[in-house]
Amino acid sequence: MKRPARVPSQLPESLHKRLSAYALAASATGVGVLALAKPVTARVVYTPADVTLGYQQGQNYQIALDLNHDGINDFSLNNYLSIFAVDVLSVSPNNQGNSAMGTFLFASCLPPGFIIGRLGNFEPNKKRLLDASSSGVLGQWKNATNRYLGLKFLIAGKIHYGWARLTVQSPHFIVATLTGYAYETIPNKPIIAGKAHGGDEATLGRLAQGASGAVSLDKK
Repeated sequence: MKRPARVPSQLPESLHKRLSAYALAASATGVGVLALAKPVTARVVYTPADVTLGYQQGQNYQIALDLNHDGINDFSLNNYLSIFAVDVLSVSPNNQGNSAMGTFLFASCLPPGFIIGRLGNFEPNKKRLLDASSSGVLGQWKNATNRYLGLKFLIAGKIHYGWARLTVQSPHFIVATLTGYAYETIPNKPIIAGKAHGGDEATLGRLAQGASGAVSLDKK
């Protein structure tokens, strides 16, 4: 016996409209969830400055450096000209766990773009940027323009990295000018010397782009 051909059932027009409206609403809700997803952002906090450390025999000129503005001075920059006409520009950690990048007695003079992080040589002691006297100059910071101190310090017991930008003039005695400083808010995340804003963002849009969208903002 030949079976009768099946005739597709037709939904009532009112039900069809309700299902279509539901599908659109569900789709819009999904888009809304994607749009509201927050990026994971590493944030650099930058503070501009224009403070000069001059010199006067027998006097110590000092700048207190509070990188994250929590009322705790993290480092001190000092310019001391002794009565024997020896001028020493130095950086001192003010709290346990803080340190400046360098080797033994002297602080490193970093160029823009240098990555400051856990691979850096940090030692928890006072470091000299420059020693100047009539017999000569010692240190990496002789006549340095817009160079960077690499800094490591603690916030609530966690390590953060930062930098301080200095211009140093040393025709004989030392004049140093602090022109800005910054730190990374994410614990243990490196910071790039000179980077004053922005961070790495992992957004849904970038993930959707795949490898082509995986461009680090640190390189900008």
